[in-house]
Amino acid sequence: QVQLVESGGGLVQAGGSLRLSCAASGRTFSSYVKGWFRQAPGNEREFVAAISWSGGSTYYADSVKGRFTISRDDAKKMVYLQMNSLQPEDTAVYYCAAEGSPFGRIATGRADYRYWGQGTQVTFSS
Repeated sequence: QVQLVESGGGLVQAGGSLRLSCAASGRTFSSYVKGWFRQAPGNEREFVAAISWSGGSTYYADSVKGRFTISRDDAKKMVYLQMNSLQPEDTAVYYCAAEGSPFGRIATGRADYRYWGQGTQVTFSS
């Protein structure tokens, strides 16, 4: 079992930055692909970014490519999402997730992720 807890959300302004953190506990953390998803009001939960179990590969949704960076620190059992140049459409609840099987390939579908955090809110402030 993997438990995930996100933090770091808050209010942001145009062009601002935030760094989301995800603390993991439980089973072997380093063996799993980790991802970030987000869900805006009225929308389905969508893929944002993922990082391979080795940390050597990353993958991003087109909407955040070049602005967001996912990283992991296995020694601390942490996953991060650095978000720069934030825009109003980035407003959402952001979820950290881990795939259900160890040593898997990066996936972008919600069904491929078994473990989820409770989410952290990112709100755009005008």
